[in-house]
Amino acid sequence: MAAIKSMVSLSTKAALLLLLIAVAVQTQMTHSQSCTSELTNLNSCAPYVVPGVATTTPSSDCCAALQSVDRDCFCNTVRIAARLPSQCNLPPLSCTP
Repeated sequence: MAAIKSMVSLSTKAALLLLLIAVAVQTQMTHSQSCTSELTNLNSCAPYVVPGVATTTPSSDCCAALQSVDRDCFCNTVRIAARLPSQCNLPPLSCTP
């Protein structure tokens, strides 16, 4: 009888663990989709970040898009972008003049 209770307890714990993992994955996917959408909105800023562009003052659409991007989303994207050269067997990018 104790073995059965132990097995039930173990399967309940395993089911709870699987449920927590599923919730964590779903939360991460939702955050990822939200981040992608927020970053896509930054396309309105593209004309203001191209070298040699005459207009350097961003539009209100660009500013609103930038304001709506979650800080973690933006910073994680920059970190990922900074890793790309090494993952492509290229030298690291240096942005110093």
